[in-house]
Amino acid sequence: MKVLFLLGFIFFPMTVHGVTMNRCAFARRIKELGLDGYRGVSLANWVCLAQWESNFNTKAKNYNPGDQSTDYGIFQINSHYWCNDGKTPRATNGCKVRCSELEEDNLVKAVQCAKQIVRQQGIGAWVAWRNHCQGHDVSKYLDGCHL
Repeated sequence: MKVLFLLGFIFFPMTVHGVTMNRCAFARRIKELGLDGYRGVSLANWVCLAQWESNFNTKAKNYNPGDQSTDYGIFQINSHYWCNDGKTPRATNGCKVRCSELEEDNLVKAVQCAKQIVRQQGIGAWVAWRNHCQGHDVSKYLDGCHL
């Protein structure tokens, strides 16, 4: 069983069912989708952000009892401001997407919404980025990825 899982992980690093993605496969995918250098944010900073926000889990969800919102997907995008989950009070849906779309394994909607957030608020909108990536050498997040 371990061998089959390991082989599957090696040949299929981008998952189909919402499990945690391989760090380098994630970096390659978001580079394909245009995040490398977007609004001055390096690829390594995006990878650092996703590591700390969701540990590269496309289906990550975290409920925030204070404002009754939920953070969705690999970038942990908040339902109060950026997406519609049908249950967050006074939500504004800035990205004009259903929150479930932010959990898709192809990352298209998540990246589009992340770009929208950066256009409006900058990468500093993410607390995890400010706490773990800002001012740090983030190049290590791309080590061994051959990008």
